[in-house]
Amino acid sequence: MDNNEFDIAVIGGGPAGLMAAGAAAEHGAEVVLLEKNDQPGKKLLITGKGRCNITTAETEPSKIIAVFGKNGKFLYSALHSFSVDDTINFFNNRGLATKVEHGQRIFPVSDRAEDVLQLLLNYTREGKVRIIKNCTVIKLINKRHTIDKLKTSRGDIMAAHYIVCVGGLSYPTTGSVGNGYHWAKLLGHTVTLPQPALVPIKTKEPWIKDLAGLSLKNVRIDIYQGKKHGEHFGEALFTHDGMSGPIILDMSQAIGALLKNGEVELRLDLKPVLDYQILDKRLQRDFHANANKYFRNSLTDLLPNKLIPVIVRLSGIDPYKKVNLITKEERKKLLHLLKEFTCKVCALDGFGKAITTSGGINLKEIDPRAMKSKIIDNLSFAGEIIDLNGPTGGYNLQMCWSTGYLAGHSVVNLRR
Repeated sequence: MDNNEFDIAVIGGGPAGLMAAGAAAEHGAEVVLLEKNDQPGKKLLITGKGRCNITTAETEPSKIIAVFGKNGKFLYSALHSFSVDDTINFFNNRGLATKVEHGQRIFPVSDRAEDVLQLLLNYTREGKVRIIKNCTVIKLINKRHTIDKLKTSRGDIMAAHYIVCVGGLSYPTTGSVGNGYHWAKLLGHTVTLPQPALVPIKTKEPWIKDLAGLSLKNVRIDIYQGKKHGEHFGEALFTHDGMSGPIILDMSQAIGALLKNGEVELRLDLKPVLDYQILDKRLQRDFHANANKYFRNSLTDLLPNKLIPVIVRLSGIDPYKKVNLITKEERKKLLHLLKEFTCKVCALDGFGKAITTSGGINLKEIDPRAMKSKIIDNLSFAGEIIDLNGPTGGYNLQMCWSTGYLAGHSVVNLRR
């Protein structure tokens, strides 16, 4: 076999591509992996803020499938082929210790995404996968229902089967520019409109910049547009122009859909474990203890320091009013503010800050038992490029591991 001819060509060196290449090679195929960057795994290195949330501790397939929504059932075969337990064992057995953190998130004990990437690269080396870096795929040349070869910046590549794992549009600086969607359309596939997913939001309030960097560990946020459209509980982070953090990212897709119909309001319960009556008693107790203080100095036991000036301003109470002079009406207004701290969403951030992409290659055109195209005989897909996206917490990487492994393993079986 010439050095530009292979059993399998994998396009894209992200998590799905590395897993697909390694799995195919492990099962005896001669594999080439084409990576447009100067190294594979650039996006993987920034996942989990550089720590890499490898997967979730949720091992029940039906529960994992549920978090992916209406398209989740597509993952049955992939999760059967390579489950959460398989993922954990894959990394542990190759020397990477893991730990479970809040929200059932699994991270490497080292807290280093670099260690995850290095392990995957070692996995491809074990199978003698040839990795060609700085290799941009220009065109997939097909005849009838078969890809004949790839035209790349490093010359033509020929293979018996091709696996496309080039990701979506999130974090375009890492190389995800959506060219896989273009190729798929030219080959006859349909693509559900890609949108930013798991993305921060922008809000209208001018005071939001004063809260930049403030993290609220336990907050409840309700989504409103005329009526309540859902609620989430967990950690949120204020940014210079809006909000981010796990629950905001998980809410972003629903917020984006509502924004098409008009303004969206978020109501934050800053003290979700205290109902109105109990919180009111807490306020009265604090006011009694701080009776001779100015109002602006009376909330330090109740709220983070960075939040206090904003709450004081929005309450309408004179910041230099003595606490013992605050009226019942003013206290009730403050109480309402603490339980319904409101932000108006004006937009989602773009793909540059999105963790993943919603939309992608139509799942009806992919065989879920093998990740194989139903349109092109020798083509498969895996990872973010397909129309599947889940919440934060390691679910999207698990989808990449499972679909990548199934694609690589299945191709070898198909050729036997």
